[in-house]
Amino acid sequence: MSTDPQADTAAAQDPAAPKAEPSAAAEAAPGPASTEDAHEPGPAEGAGGAESHAAAEGEAGDGGPVAEPPVSGGGGEGDGPAGAESRPDAVGQASPALNEAQAELAAQKIERERIARRKAEREGPVEAGAKLSGKAADLLAAVRAVEGGANPPAVYFDEAPAAPRRAPAAPPAPRSTTPAPATAPSADAVDTVRTVLARGGAPETLAAPAAAALGEDAAGQLAENPWRLLSVPGVRPTQADGFARALLGSEAGPGDERRTTVLVGWLLTQAGLKGHTALEAPVLEKALAQYGVPAPADALEQAIAEGSVLVFHEPLGPPVGEDEEQPVRVVVGLEGAAMAEESLADGLARLAAGTFDASADADWERAAAAAPSPSAAELIRTVASHGLVTHTGGEAARAEPFALAAAARELGLRVCLAAHAPGGPDAVTVAGLLAGAEGPGRDADGQFALDLFVVLDAPQLDVETAAALVESVPDGARLVLSGDPGVLGSAGAGRVFGDVLAARTCPQLVSRTPDPGPLGELVSGVGIGELNQVEAPGKEVVIVPVQDAGEAVHRAVQLVAESVPRAFGIPADSVQVITPGHGGSAGTRALNAALKERLNPGPGRFGGFDPGDRVVHVPSAGRALPARVVSADAEGLHLDRAGARIVVPKDLVESQVRHGWAVTAHQAVGTRWPAVVVVLPGDAAQALSRDWVYTAFGRGERHLSVVHGVDQALPRAVAEVPAKPRTTRLTGLLTALATAGRQPE
Repeated sequence: MSTDPQADTAAAQDPAAPKAEPSAAAEAAPGPASTEDAHEPGPAEGAGGAESHAAAEGEAGDGGPVAEPPVSGGGGEGDGPAGAESRPDAVGQASPALNEAQAELAAQKIERERIARRKAEREGPVEAGAKLSGKAADLLAAVRAVEGGANPPAVYFDEAPAAPRRAPAAPPAPRSTTPAPATAPSADAVDTVRTVLARGGAPETLAAPAAAALGEDAAGQLAENPWRLLSVPGVRPTQADGFARALLGSEAGPGDERRTTVLVGWLLTQAGLKGHTALEAPVLEKALAQYGVPAPADALEQAIAEGSVLVFHEPLGPPVGEDEEQPVRVVVGLEGAAMAEESLADGLARLAAGTFDASADADWERAAAAAPSPSAAELIRTVASHGLVTHTGGEAARAEPFALAAAARELGLRVCLAAHAPGGPDAVTVAGLLAGAEGPGRDADGQFALDLFVVLDAPQLDVETAAALVESVPDGARLVLSGDPGVLGSAGAGRVFGDVLAARTCPQLVSRTPDPGPLGELVSGVGIGELNQVEAPGKEVVIVPVQDAGEAVHRAVQLVAESVPRAFGIPADSVQVITPGHGGSAGTRALNAALKERLNPGPGRFGGFDPGDRVVHVPSAGRALPARVVSADAEGLHLDRAGARIVVPKDLVESQVRHGWAVTAHQAVGTRWPAVVVVLPGDAAQALSRDWVYTAFGRGERHLSVVHGVDQALPRAVAEVPAKPRTTRLTGLLTALATAGRQPE
């Protein structure tokens, strides 16, 4: 590993040059780890910082008498296109009124005056709203914060208890894997909501999202229970409190059952954004108390009695005698996550119980004998006789599921491999498969027409997605869940892969194929909490010390545009920059502005974008798809994504498209590039964790440059900051099903 003390002499410029002595920070042990934007889940990023994403991005302040409790960072979640994360942003701040495209341009000093004019023109229609004050201004600012990509922060859920265990009741009815189509609220519904909002002093901008969230009778619901306004993304409890006081007067107290019931659901929703599928009752009660609820335990009981949330008693420890009382942990969750988790557990148990014709054993053994590696052969042999298998390993081990698929096809089986991100001609994407746009068709029963289903990037599965996939796998088929457990977790709720591994109810294969070279050695060390000094004679790993964020941006641009292309023959378009957050002086916005100015300067005439701009398209949370801008017209922004032309509707550009020369680690997961530049500015130290560093450092195939400005925070994060735990129920459900020997109906 070499150290680059000067930008102009970056070691990457001359791979044959003698290796420089590493800096003290580089030598120290472990490497970087963290979560995006501290929550980068928006389009999905990140992880745990100490300040909330909403606050960092300029979210509106408190609007009620109860002060907003502090928000702690962390939890795993996914990345959104405009930085709309479910986790708090620990890096940088931005004006709440700026949209994502404007935020990108704001960093370009030469465009500041033009941006101001565009902003005035675009926001002209709501100028009157800008003159609101008090709770109305707070609500309007909250809406703009969401529209601009600043998600509301999640709270209280960093100290998540270990995955609870519980013997499930009867299996739930099968869930539909096709979501109901969203219907826009009628004009009359929006108008009536607007009237109610006006009575409470809330900005009319909330009318459409409130009607969409609550349905045609939204006005009646808000009049009866003003706290239902929390159903609108971006609205905080203190802001809903102000709205309720305006409508109800003295009736609007902190212990009002209407308020406390809504708060319970809202807190669980925020926990879901941080990856939890349920919360322990004491955690919820503590959160309710911090929002001023006078009797938190009673409030929780009321919410349970009304059926707005579900309660589960998870057995703790081994079973006890008949005359003894089994210790339990009480966890509470929302119906959607609970049903998904139980359906997933039943589906996995169903597949694990499958039996297979022994007459084909000889064919499978011949296929194993011809496998390209011992680990691939072991995987083939195991899958031959088991319906559910897990497979773990690094990037090199990714070849083993492909070898399995090839062998199964030779045996005449119908095979499908699905990955989180586009992964080549032999694999489809999970999203494309569920949408019916890729992969095998479905049979008359709605299940996939396949015999072997291999899911790559399994750590990126949330419970809803995993349940939809497993429910679609027919009886008698085999399922392989494969992935690297060290990478960042899913953008959505759940810890599917980790929970299946923890349950130990199916064969688990650990690849013995190591990731090669200095990069493989470095990343493997990070995975076990060590930031090792590695020998990199070909300058595969370069450390570039910097003193401040400005120097970090300068060095990153130099590496991408000059040093790496000159030293390794890798074009700038194949070099990816990764940084912990969107905001801040060296976040993705600042880096993308500098990189655009150097690599594709232009006025940003298409909503902040120009033809040739490198972007990421985020059609849903946790999916960041690299693309390039082609053109724009009345229909929307035209992108080229790996040769396929797509059009992002004009009204979705700001929320789904952002510049992509620099991304967060959550956006990068599942994809690799020939060269990667990881930028660690000093203000990102609190956002680092082992899984973040492991993910970011592992994205490079041939070269990794680390622009290092966090000093000892990097080795400390690798050694001492593991991935934040998520409260889930899947491990306990699987264990109970295996113990009972019960198969789902």
